[in-house]
Amino acid sequence: MGWMTAAAAMLASLTGAAGWTDGWAALERGVEAQETGEHHVWVWGEEQNAFTVTLDGHVLDIPAIESEAGHAWAYAGAVQLDAGQADFNTDGAVCAIVLAGAEEATPEAFLPDRRVYDSPRAADDQRAAVERDTDTVFTMGHFADAASWEAFADTLRRRILVASGLWPLPDRTPLNAQVFDPIDHGDYIVEKVHFEARPGYLVTGNLYRPPGDGPFPAIVSPHGHWSEGRLNHDDTGSIPARAITLARMGAVVFNYDMVGYVDSRQLEHHWGGPEEELWGVHPFALQLWSGIRAIDFLERLPYTDNERIGATGASGGGTQTFILTAVDDRIRVSAPVTMISSVMQGGCQCENAPLIRLENSNIEIGALAAPRPLMLVSATGDWTRETPRVEYPSIREIYALYGAEDRVANAHFNAGHNYNQDSREAVYRFFAKWLLDAEDAYAGFTEPEVTPDAPEDVRVFPDDEALPGALLTGDALLDAFVEQARDAARRHLPGDPVDLANYRRVFGPALADTLHAAPVDPSELAPERVSSHEREDHILEAWVIRHPARGAALPALFYRSKDAGPQEAVVLVHGDGKGAFASGASGGPGPLVRALLDRGRAVLLVDLFLQGEHHHPARATARHEGRYPSTFLPTDTAHRVRDIMTAAAFLTLRRDIEGPIALGGFGAAGVEALLAAPFTADTDRVFVDLAGFEGSEAAWTEKHFAPAIRAAGDLATAAALFAPKPAWLGGARDAFDTGDLARMYELSDAPGGLEVTADMPPEA
Repeated sequence: MGWMTAAAAMLASLTGAAGWTDGWAALERGVEAQETGEHHVWVWGEEQNAFTVTLDGHVLDIPAIESEAGHAWAYAGAVQLDAGQADFNTDGAVCAIVLAGAEEATPEAFLPDRRVYDSPRAADDQRAAVERDTDTVFTMGHFADAASWEAFADTLRRRILVASGLWPLPDRTPLNAQVFDPIDHGDYIVEKVHFEARPGYLVTGNLYRPPGDGPFPAIVSPHGHWSEGRLNHDDTGSIPARAITLARMGAVVFNYDMVGYVDSRQLEHHWGGPEEELWGVHPFALQLWSGIRAIDFLERLPYTDNERIGATGASGGGTQTFILTAVDDRIRVSAPVTMISSVMQGGCQCENAPLIRLENSNIEIGALAAPRPLMLVSATGDWTRETPRVEYPSIREIYALYGAEDRVANAHFNAGHNYNQDSREAVYRFFAKWLLDAEDAYAGFTEPEVTPDAPEDVRVFPDDEALPGALLTGDALLDAFVEQARDAARRHLPGDPVDLANYRRVFGPALADTLHAAPVDPSELAPERVSSHEREDHILEAWVIRHPARGAALPALFYRSKDAGPQEAVVLVHGDGKGAFASGASGGPGPLVRALLDRGRAVLLVDLFLQGEHHHPARATARHEGRYPSTFLPTDTAHRVRDIMTAAAFLTLRRDIEGPIALGGFGAAGVEALLAAPFTADTDRVFVDLAGFEGSEAAWTEKHFAPAIRAAGDLATAAALFAPKPAWLGGARDAFDTGDLARMYELSDAPGGLEVTADMPPEA
């Protein structure tokens, strides 16, 4: 680990060398003085009238900045400062503040080792400005054949399950189902139901079934966001009417409550936040698992035909229908109503799980039903108004790959958002053909008169009586869900080398999903060299590494010796940006870069997403945040992991680089470097500064948020994937348990491949 030893020895020097602070950061956090004493203050400003800066109470006058370039450096004078953070304020526009040890040490001398651009500007990275949310208008791409579609479909299905903490699927714990209080109407029977989808969490609803022993086809029937939930009965949508009619037609129907509706009272409909999402715990996930367990419940009834199970629902129930159909192939026939749309993806938290629409919309998710029979019911007065010419042809194109165009249908009505009688009758006829094997009998079928039971007669817990047993509610229940997820993650950790291989196979793709870490194709990059500096013993090149398809533009500095022969390379990243690797006011590379150059290594420094030159030095770049951002866009952490992968891909394009790539991550970028290492091409060793990261939910949420990353094994999975390649973890504190990481190396028969230390070695 020669270069790692050098990196460890030099880490103490990575303390914001050169006393440089961008203007926006100075206003937010102040300016750091490295030591007590006299500091010469330089100010970088854009063209403007005279102004002042205030530094730890010292008021400094800055003369007017006039320059053909539109920006210039101004010497502000010397001040006495104590070591540590100094308060900063200004009435002007400041791009940077530099504290130098001597007046003659001008900032221009070391600017090339900090920045790609010598003018105050931000890299033209487009990712922070992307607006992609539930109201974005989406189009669906074309797939050449069934194989290309199925490869995409497999990833999308897995991502839905990973996002929901359901990868791999949890144990089917006992349902403890209760079916009681039958009401016999002669041609159908209604019963009350509750069962435990998870230990201590009840799914509630009504079972509608024909009289007799069956076997009958069965239908799961989520209700959606109707005001009265599963009991809603009006002209726009009647959940009881469709269940009664389908039961009269010969099907068993289970109308069940969404979270927080009617008899589901352990949680409100809206709950949870980022800390729960780390474990895949959120309303979407709970409702999806409830739907999967609803199928389990129906399969266990003695009078159901398990080879004929269908699903239908409208609005939010339509979302549950096509999501459940996408991930559970026990659903043989599906009819999502007024929901699959290119212009609206779902207006509720329970429809917008993280990760599920990063590269797709509900059109592709709906198409995951193929080649099983699917009916899209749409309406002129809601967001499915374009279905006959947009969504339906797109999905039908997927069915055509299987020669199954006859299995997908669209019924379009002149109505508002609904599951009205016209819509229901279209579904009845479709189910009669594909689920009930009775197409001819119901060819012209219309819904007969329906009179639902009074709500108080079919409520599972009428009059809001106490829930049975000592059931948890609210935050206590959420804590239990998270603890169950944590226990599951522990149980999945490997215990022997065979387990390790299986763990990698299952959890490797899951971790990649949480980080959006698909391989980077170097041929898709369009790097731009901004400048080149030939120095006495090395060459410095300034680059912007562009990935046009993703809108990424990564400012990067590349160092190599003048030796024309190929060299091995090291990629270095820092949470404070590449400028943290610069020298003091004398200019040139900092001690770590210098040490690596002396060892014959080329070095690539990269600003990761929203770090360094992704900001204008005077104004921080703010990321656009639409509704449900982690549903539609990678998180900051995911972007940064991808940036590390992109940096390594850039090096593979160079003819002056050979051999494996080493990776070093410092400060806040240390964790991201370890997460990126197993997915970064040609990386054979990694040096990570954990910077005191304690691994708690709060730390993951605040510093390295990625949905479901903890359920996917986070750093333990990264270690499992990277082992047996050597890794050096410094800055590990007692609060962060590295035992699982060490165990991965032991199982890979490389116990010495992982070195962990609480404190960095002293400077050599």
